Amino acid sequence: MIDDGVIPVSMAGMERKDGMDLAGAAGMVAFASILALNQVVIKVTNGGFGPVFGAGLRSVLALGVLFIWVAVTRRPIRGLRESLWPGLLLGVLFSVEFIFLFLALDYTTVSRSAILFYSMPVWLALTAHFVLPGEVLSARRMVGLVLAMAGVVWALADPASLRAGSLFGDSLALGGALCWAGIALTVRLTKVSQLTAETQLFWQLAVSAVVLCAVAPGFGPLMREASWLHWAGMGYQAVLVASLGFLFWLRLMAVYPASDIAAFSFLSPVLAVGFGWALLDEPVGPGFIGALGLVAVGIVLINLRRKRR
Repeated sequence: MIDDGVIPVSMAGMERKDGMDLAGAAGMVAFASILALNQVVIKVTNGGFGPVFGAGLRSVLALGVLFIWVAVTRRPIRGLRESLWPGLLLGVLFSVEFIFLFLALDYTTVSRSAILFYSMPVWLALTAHFVLPGEVLSARRMVGLVLAMAGVVWALADPASLRAGSLFGDSLALGGALCWAGIALTVRLTKVSQLTAETQLFWQLAVSAVVLCAVAPGFGPLMREASWLHWAGMGYQAVLVASLGFLFWLRLMAVYPASDIAAFSFLSPVLAVGFGWALLDEPVGPGFIGALGLVAVGIVLINLRRKRR
């Protein structure tokens, strides 16, 4: 997870494109689908592992995948000493984000969690308006903020969804979204933005592996009733999401305009709600779908930017 202003040094030599083509669009749809399905996978995996321990184990396994990637591609992890404090901050925020998200999916539905967790662009845009130069909210982005926030409120108030979910779990998912926004701001405001993709990912995985595993005993039993399904879910998260998925997204960021990629961000909450309905039989009525539409339109308006010539 890094902000759309970062172009990793390790990918700087790749050919840039002025707009999104079919290959890029297909890649973004695939990546959004992987992230959306991950919400379902986390909820299922929580049946075999304690949520916080599961998050820590995922970081440990993903860190191993990262080391294999670095060895195969010969892209070294550099700049750790120079980025020590912002790197630690990045890792701590990453840790807290996934404490919130994994616990949230223990209490509430995938549909409600996705709506709140993927509202991150709303909170990032609001904060960036005050702390980042050149990020003043335009009239279009203000409309997007209003629509997205109205959609979130409408979705959370849906009676059928509310009975299936939990306001406590919803608040945890919102906390995860705020930490995600904090990660994006940390990258924009510190030396982390000068690091390669592999080094940024190292800070997040290495710190979270230690922090999450250390605090996990305070959140209940480390193991529940793990079966092959839960271990498969853990592998999905470690390989396709937390390591290679992240690097794939950064590869797209290095080739295509950030505004074009950001416009696809509405897909993850939409697909996550669909997966929750299809795979977990979660209630998704017409009102909830209408609310989801407002959120999706709002996120698109927030992220759309004029292309620079």
